[in-house]
Amino acid sequence: MTTTARTQLFVGGRIYSATAPDATAMAVTDGQVVWVGQDRPGRALHPDAEIVDLAGLFVAPAFVDTHVHTTAYGLSLTGLDLSDTTGATDLLRRVGEYARNHDDAVVWGHGWDDTRWPDAAPDTAELDAVAPGRAVYLTRVDAHSAIASTPLRALAGNLTDLDGYSPHGPVTAAAHHAVRAAARAGLSAGQRAAARTAALDDMAAHGIVAVHECGGPDIAGLDDFTELLRVDHPVEVRGYWGQAVSSAEDAAAVLAATGAHGLGGDLFVDGAFGSHTAALHTPYRDRPDCHGRLYLDAATIRAHLAACTSARIQAGFHVIGEAATAAVVDAIAAVAADAGGPAVAACGHRLEHAESVTAEQARILARYGVITSMQPMFDARWGGDDGMYAVRLGADRAAALNDFAAIAATGTSLAFGSDAPVTAPRPWPMLRAAVHHRTPGSGISPRAAFAAATRGAWRAGGVRDGAAGTLDPGAPASYALWETGDLVISAPQDTVQRWSTDPRSRVSPLPDLSAGTDDPVLVRSVHRGRVVYAR
Repeated sequence: MTTTARTQLFVGGRIYSATAPDATAMAVTDGQVVWVGQDRPGRALHPDAEIVDLAGLFVAPAFVDTHVHTTAYGLSLTGLDLSDTTGATDLLRRVGEYARNHDDAVVWGHGWDDTRWPDAAPDTAELDAVAPGRAVYLTRVDAHSAIASTPLRALAGNLTDLDGYSPHGPVTAAAHHAVRAAARAGLSAGQRAAARTAALDDMAAHGIVAVHECGGPDIAGLDDFTELLRVDHPVEVRGYWGQAVSSAEDAAAVLAATGAHGLGGDLFVDGAFGSHTAALHTPYRDRPDCHGRLYLDAATIRAHLAACTSARIQAGFHVIGEAATAAVVDAIAAVAADAGGPAVAACGHRLEHAESVTAEQARILARYGVITSMQPMFDARWGGDDGMYAVRLGADRAAALNDFAAIAATGTSLAFGSDAPVTAPRPWPMLRAAVHHRTPGSGISPRAAFAAATRGAWRAGGVRDGAAGTLDPGAPASYALWETGDLVISAPQDTVQRWSTDPRSRVSPLPDLSAGTDDPVLVRSVHRGRVVYAR
């Protein structure tokens, strides 16, 4: 028995397609884009199609977020959100109120940012006073340090000998990992499930149809990771597991045991600027005694990269400070010298965050096909002359961070994500941040930014067919319908792609990403034929 292919013909819209920049119509058959063009020829070519009148909606490839922590983001949505706290007093008030009204085994909060406060982060005694007897775990906005109550510290075991231990203040490094594991153990399966659903639903409501979960032993644990990969949700989840291996056999075994798609994501080489744990060559400006921390040595980095390359498994590392970046780039060059550049490039290895990559390092990454998975909202939130980066590093060093233009100019593949819950998964503000970088000359064109959140994101996830993330014929039908204002072809004032503003270049227009413009409003999204969101 044969079945008849089902075709939908979308007409009367504005289609974002490289092959037909002025397209108003698109035909989709059994989850695949088969044609794009104008309404009249579309109707003639597909006389039996189901007609969908777009009524002027903008149709574009749906977004992919290349770096998320799904359950942690969900907990910030369903639990105690501290992202807008104004100081220690405000934080303690909110914690006390939450503790009185919730009987969870762990009071789990996220998002405090002491660089915006007039006072220091509260200590353990102050936390105990507002939530007596309760296990309280409050992560800093970068999720690389946390304030923990005395009962939670007791559940974590002996912390005093661990790196990053503080008897009264926030814990970092290994001490933080131990406290986080204790807090995680207090979450019920129901809490985890509710958090995952809330997170994925929220992402779906903003045009995201696929995410890259960055898990690991010190992040959310294997139970949470495997539960997430089994969730039946229209948002596709690709899983990365941050655990170092030393041989191809080990790499294959870990991949099989976890169900991961790659051995990278948050494989921590260092920490974060905000928590003073990003690894630097020269000290922090506001802590001259501190260079941050390297969690992996050069031999471990090189062994992991060599093992994954030999096993043809995508590897990756969390790198933020310049010392961590240099350690990984040196390892990439060394492994390429041993295994050959094509073998390394075939794997599509990744650097997560990659905030301190120089132009010379980017040229090495481009040579060996390494992808930079970056978060434009980091610059929007912490960049500028008086932002957190400048406080931690000084204005000159801060201005060199997250240089999207310099990296893109080398041919290195960019992919964009949110690092939720560190920043919210909001694609349009993210693109605006990439275009309007706080450092003049570091922003990229809207077209390049959009590609990094769609086509580049699929490439970062191992899909290299040249079609995923587009609406060209042959592409999977992963698209979103948006209400938006005028479409424009524009570039940042300082751009390496100024030619794209020429109408003769046949570049598809995008919603206006000028500062102060409204975000498009999602009406519907579909991923490979399955409805992800419908307003």
